Amino acid sequence: MKILVCDPISPKGIALLQQRPEFQVVVLPKRLSEAELLPLVADVVAMVVRSETKVTRKVIEAAPLLRVVGRAGVGIDNVDVEAATQRGVVVMNTPGGNTISTAELSFTMILGLARKVPQAHGSMAAGKWDRKQFQGVELAGKTLGVLGMGRIGTEVARRALAFGMKVVGYDPFLTEARAKALGVELAADLDAVYREADFITVHMPVTEQTRGMLNTAAFAKMKPGVRIVNCARGEIIVENDLIAALDSGKVAGAGLDVFIVEPLAADHPFRKHPGITLTPHLGASTEEAQEKCGIEVAEVITGYLLTGEVRNAVNLPYLDAKTYEQVKPYLILGEKIGKLLAQLAPPQVDRLHVTYGGKAQELPNIDPVTRAVVLGFLSRASVKDLNNVNVRSIAATLGLTVEEKRSSEPVTFNEWLHVQAFNGSEKVISAGGTFFGSPNNPRIVRLYSTPVEIPISGTMLLLTNKDRPGIVGHLGTLLGKHNVNIASMSLSRDTADGDAFTVLNLDSEPPAAVLAELQQDDCIRNVKVVKL
Repeated sequence: MKILVCDPISPKGIALLQQRPEFQVVVLPKRLSEAELLPLVADVVAMVVRSETKVTRKVIEAAPLLRVVGRAGVGIDNVDVEAATQRGVVVMNTPGGNTISTAELSFTMILGLARKVPQAHGSMAAGKWDRKQFQGVELAGKTLGVLGMGRIGTEVARRALAFGMKVVGYDPFLTEARAKALGVELAADLDAVYREADFITVHMPVTEQTRGMLNTAAFAKMKPGVRIVNCARGEIIVENDLIAALDSGKVAGAGLDVFIVEPLAADHPFRKHPGITLTPHLGASTEEAQEKCGIEVAEVITGYLLTGEVRNAVNLPYLDAKTYEQVKPYLILGEKIGKLLAQLAPPQVDRLHVTYGGKAQELPNIDPVTRAVVLGFLSRASVKDLNNVNVRSIAATLGLTVEEKRSSEPVTFNEWLHVQAFNGSEKVISAGGTFFGSPNNPRIVRLYSTPVEIPISGTMLLLTNKDRPGIVGHLGTLLGKHNVNIASMSLSRDTADGDAFTVLNLDSEPPAAVLAELQQDDCIRNVKVVKL
C-alpha cells in the first residue's frame, strides 16, 4: 500500500510508517501544486499532509485507491472533507498534538503585551534607549478573560493562575463545577468578561456566532486599555474595528497569530501598527508539537489501514458497515435533537440523559447515536474541531456528563429517542423523537414535555400563546406581511382558553421586525427561533 507524505512531518512519524512491510512510503521533497499532485496519486492509498498541501476534489477524484487522508495537525481547511466523504475516504486529524504549543504561544503574547517586549527590542535594534516609552504592566492581580474553555483555553488559564492572575472563563458549555475545579470564575455572558478583563485571549472556532464577534460593539464594552490575544482563528476579529480601537486607545495592544487572509498581505495595516505584535501562524510550530502530530498521524493511518480502526476521524463514526446501516437514521435524529436542545436550553447544562425505547433499545450499538446527540448539542459551543470521535472526551472536559439507557418500558411509538438536559438535579428541557412511516421521515414528537409533531429541518419559530380564537390567522398574517411562508404547523394546548404551544416550520428566517412585534403582544411569550 502506497502512502504519500506530502508535507514535512516528524522523522519519527515517517519511521513508524516505514517500519511496516505492508507500506510503501513516498516522501515528497517539497510542496506540490494541485496540477503536480494529480499524476502522483493514481496508486496512492493514503496521504499525509500538514497545512500546506491542498487535498482538493480533483486530487481525491484522481486517486481511485485512496482510503484515508491524515492531517498532522488540527485544522482541516486544506482538505475537501465533503468530497472525501462522498468518495468514502476517511479524513483523520491529530487534535491533541498542538494544545500545549498554542497555549504557550498565547501566554507568550500576553507577556509580550504586558511588557512591550517586541516593541522594545525593535527600538533597541534601531540604536535607541527609551525606557519611558516601554513602561508596562504586571500580570499579578490582573484579570484574564478566556473566551473558549476547551483544551487550549484551559491550559492558558492554568498558566495565568500560576502568574497570580484572576481568570474569568466564558464558555456556554463549561459547568460551574468544572470551572471551580480549574480555579476559574465562570462568566454568565460575554459582557461580563468584557467588563472585567484586563487581557482577553480567544480560543473559539469560527462559527456563525463567533465570526466577527470582536468588533466595534464588543470593544466598546471592554475596559479602557484592554489587551487582546488571538491564536485561534483570524475571522473572529473584525480587523478594521481592531485598528480603530487601538488608534482610539480603547485597546492598548493586540497579539495576533492568525488572520482572515493568510499569508498576511505585505501592505496590510497590521504590519505597521505599533500596538500590534504579529507572528505568522506559529501556534503548532514547535519541535514537540510537530513530533506529537507526526507520530499520531502515523499511528491513526496505520491502525485504519491494517485493522480498520477509526481514530480522530472527522467524517466517519467508528462502526462496521452492517451496524452503520441500522443506526444511520438514529444518527440523524439524535444530532437534530441535540441541536434543538442546544438552542433552547439555558446555559450551564451539566448532564444529558438519552433514553432508547421501543425498537431503538434493540440497536446493537447505541454509542454512536449518543455521540450524535452530544455532537449536535455541542455544535454551538466554543469547541474547535469537534467530531463524533472526540465528542465524549470534550464533553467531559467541559463538565458535561452523558448518560444513556435502554428502556423496556411501554412507549407510544414503535421507536423512541428521548433526551433530557439537566442542571444539577433539575431537568431544564427535554425532547423526544421518532420516525413516521419510514426511517427517512424523522419527527420531534415531544418538546418541553408537550406533545408536538415537528419536521426536523430548516427554521422553526416557537412560542407560547394564549389559546384564543384568531391566533393562527394572526401569525399567518404577520409572517405573510414579511414574505415568510409557513411550511407546517404544530399546535398543542393544556386546556381550553389556557396556554398553547405553537411551532411553525418556516421556509426562511423571520426578520427581526416579526420577532419584535410578537414579543410586544401580551398574548404571546417565549418567542424563539431555532435553525436545524
